[in-house]
Amino acid sequence: MERGSSKHGPRLDEQMSQEVKGVVQGTAGSRVDEFRQAEPAGEDQPEPTTAPAGELRTGAPKGMSSVDVEQRSRLGRYIGLSALPGDRQTLLRNAEQNEAPADILAELRRLPDGTEFQTVSEVWAALGHKNETSRW
Repeated sequence: MERGSSKHGPRLDEQMSQEVKGVVQGTAGSRVDEFRQAEPAGEDQPEPTTAPAGELRTGAPKGMSSVDVEQRSRLGRYIGLSALPGDRQTLLRNAEQNEAPADILAELRRLPDGTEFQTVSEVWAALGHKNETSRW
């Protein structure tokens, strides 16, 4: 008779497999066990949070907020690598080909004429926004 284990009896093997079933199969049932729950805060203590003072864990680089990062990323989605390095007209033409929304095109029209931009970060800075103060 095949039991799968030579150290325990069939009953203990079955019990042990049931104990880890949720972890092995990834079901949520294993996390509802009382011993897995965090201990509640005391009567006069606040509930714990992961970021109690705002943007502690956003991943935004120094000198930028998470909103700045998202807006710069949105701008970069409509400027293809083939447009860089490029001037205002090249960037506008490329953004139009990439079906950029009207607000992105309006921002690109504000760029100074005759300046060649190497990166999206340079475009972002020329529009009057902040870039990160340090890369790492």
